[in-house]
Amino acid sequence: MKGLRGLAWLLAFQSIGELISRGFSLPLPGPVVGLVLLLIGLRFEAVREPVGECAGFLLSHLSLLFIPVGVGVTTHLALLSEYGGRMLVVIVLSTWIGLAVTALVLYGLPGREKRD
Repeated sequence: MKGLRGLAWLLAFQSIGELISRGFSLPLPGPVVGLVLLLIGLRFEAVREPVGECAGFLLSHLSLLFIPVGVGVTTHLALLSEYGGRMLVVIVLSTWIGLAVTALVLYGLPGREKRD
């Protein structure tokens, strides 16, 4: 029962984020706004416990969520053969950039002890 309440919280935050995003014509997608709201909501025990239960369930069945992606890739093999090389370059470069930015941010955090 707690897991269903967690799913209801997740859907509520996503819906509220969608309403805010569309209502204020924000350049961010609704689910991103919903995730920010969820981050704020996780400070409260009434939200944290059910969402944690639901997240555990979803993570244990994560492999099932890749089935639609696999079907989508196989139905668009022509696009993949045409743009696959470019997509691979973009994915690799964006991953490297993300890793570099993360490393720079972690290196620049205050309170980090310097080891000599």
